Amino acid sequence: MTAPDETRERERDEETAEFDEAEEPVRGAVNGSGALELHKTGEVSERPPGAVGTGREETDPEKTALEKASLQKTAPEAGGGDGGDGEGTTPPPASGRRRRPLRMSLIVVAAIAVVVAAGAATTGVFGDDGSGSSGAAPSAPPKTAKVERTTLTRTESVDGNLGYGDPTAVQGPAPSKTGAGIITWVPGDGDTIKRGQTAYKVEEQKVPLLYGSTPFYRPLKTGTEGKDVEILEKNLSALGYTGFTVDDMYDAGTSQAVRDWQDDLGRQETGTVQPSDAVVAPGARRVAEVKATAGAPSNGPVLTWTGTERTVTVDLDVQFEDMVEKGTKATVTLPDDTSVQAEVTDIGTPTTPSQDGGSGGSGGGQSGGDDKPTLPVEMKVKDQKGLGRYQAAAVKISLKAETRKDVLVVPINALVAQRGGGYAVQVVEADGDVRTRTVKVGMFSDSMVEVSGTGITDGTVVGVPK
Repeated sequence: MTAPDETRERERDEETAEFDEAEEPVRGAVNGSGALELHKTGEVSERPPGAVGTGREETDPEKTALEKASLQKTAPEAGGGDGGDGEGTTPPPASGRRRRPLRMSLIVVAAIAVVVAAGAATTGVFGDDGSGSSGAAPSAPPKTAKVERTTLTRTESVDGNLGYGDPTAVQGPAPSKTGAGIITWVPGDGDTIKRGQTAYKVEEQKVPLLYGSTPFYRPLKTGTEGKDVEILEKNLSALGYTGFTVDDMYDAGTSQAVRDWQDDLGRQETGTVQPSDAVVAPGARRVAEVKATAGAPSNGPVLTWTGTERTVTVDLDVQFEDMVEKGTKATVTLPDDTSVQAEVTDIGTPTTPSQDGGSGGSGGGQSGGDDKPTLPVEMKVKDQKGLGRYQAAAVKISLKAETRKDVLVVPINALVAQRGGGYAVQVVEADGDVRTRTVKVGMFSDSMVEVSGTGITDGTVVGVPK
C-alpha cells in the first residue's frame, strides 16, 4: 500500500472512531438510588470507598483522558503498521458491538412503559375526577335496569310478639248465705268459650259468659235502669229470647225473658239477675290457664283467659310514637318469612319497664338502656288463617315512616361512589355507549333509591353490577 493510501486509511479510521463516540454517547450505570446514570464513551462511573448506594458517583478525569488517548492511538494502528501483518498492535475496542444490547434494552423498557400507561388509562385505574362531567365508559355493564317513576315508601322495622294478648283473671264469687261456694267444674286450658256457654260451675250452678264492656255489679230487677241493663237485654236477644225492647230499662218484659233464661240454665226462676250469675267479657274467650280445681273454694281466681283471635303487640320505642295511630296499617313478617297485614287497634300510654331486682338488697337492678320508655301498641290481624299454626311467636313489624310520590328510582346497587363524594350512574346510550352521569340521591327504601340529575328520565337504561 502506498503512502497516500495509508494516509487516507488512517483518516477514515479516525473519522470512524469519532463517529462512534458521537453516535453512541451513553453507557449505563445504576446509582445507589436505583436510577440509571448515562455517560459518554470513555467515561467511567467510579464510587469512592464507602460510597456504595449513596448515589453520588464521580468520574475520574485522569482515567477518562487515558482512555480517550488509548482509543485515538489504536485507531490508526488497526491497519497493520509498517509490516501490514498486524503483529504487535492492539486491536480497536469493539465498543459499538458491546453497546447494542443496552440500547435495545432501553427501547424495550420504554415500550413497556407506554403500554402500561395506556392500559391504566383505558381501565380507569386512576378513578373519576369527581367533577360530575359525563365521560365514556370502556364497555357495557354486565346487567342493566331502567329508571322507573313510582311512589317510594320508607319503612321502619320494629320487634313485636304474636299471641292472644294479655290474659285477664276471672274471679269466682264469694260463698252465698245458702251455700259453701265450692267450684264443681272448670274448663280446660285452650278451650274457647262463647256467648251463653258455661265459664265454670259453682255448686253445680252454671255461670255463663255474656258479651259486654261493663260487668254486673248490682242486682238487676224490674225498675232498674242503666248500661248494665242494656247489656243484659242485648245478650238475651242474641240468645233468642223475646218479649222485651232492648234499651236501658228493666221492665216486666225483661223480667219474663230472664225467667225463661234461668229455666234453661237449671236455676231458680226469680226474674232477678245477681252479679255472680254471669261473667261479662268483650267477646268470646280462650282459656289461657285454669287456676282453680274442682272442690276448691270459689272466692279466688278461677282461671285466666284472652280473646280468641291472635293479635300482635309491640312495646314501641317512643321515638316512633308519631308513626302510629288507630287504623295505621302495618306488615307483619312471621318466622317462616310469610307476611300478613295488621291494623293498629289500641295504643296505650308510655311506660318505663321496671328493673329486675328492685331497689332492696345488694345486687339490685342495674340502670341502663332496658328502662327506656315504650308505648304499648296492639294490632289486629284480620287474616287469621294467614298466621298458620303459630300460637305465640316473635315477629317483625314494618311501619310506614315516609312516602314520596312520583319520583324516579333505580336499584341501589346501580349507584357508583365518586371520588371526592357523591354518586353517579352508568347510563347506557341508545348507540351502546356507556357514560357516567352524576346524580343526586333522595330517599332509600328496600332495594331502591330516589335519583335525579341531568339526562336521568323515566326509562333511562343504567348499568347494574352483577
